[in-house]
Amino acid sequence: MSTSTAGRRTMTLWRPTGPEELALVEASGWRAWPPRLPEQPIFYPVLNEDYAIRIARDWNVPASGAGYVTRFEVDAAFAARYPVQQAGGRTILELWVPAEELAEFNRHIVGPIEVTHEFRPEPRQQP
Repeated sequence: MSTSTAGRRTMTLWRPTGPEELALVEASGWRAWPPRLPEQPIFYPVLNEDYAIRIARDWNVPASGAGYVTRFEVDAAFAARYPVQQAGGRTILELWVPAEELAEFNRHIVGPIEVTHEFRPEPRQQP
């Protein structure tokens, strides 16, 4: 999952998110993730777009009315400090970034954070 951006090797990551977190990313100029809340000890971007889609669609939509999948690049050498965690099946892979390291992680994002998918509740069928 590495690419080369401006001569740097990068790792492509995805992050499922709801509208509140996405608004904070937008406020950063699409360059950074907001600090974690006290009950969120880790920031976990995922390595698989399909997994991010499932979370955004199946968890974020019911919890907050909309779900988004974002894609971003991070410096691969920096990202290597975070071992890949298997959070379920073999394609459910995440990086676990401790909350206190998120500002440093953000400094290693290469380019903008982009929204790749948006999900809303399915319209109810009228009888």
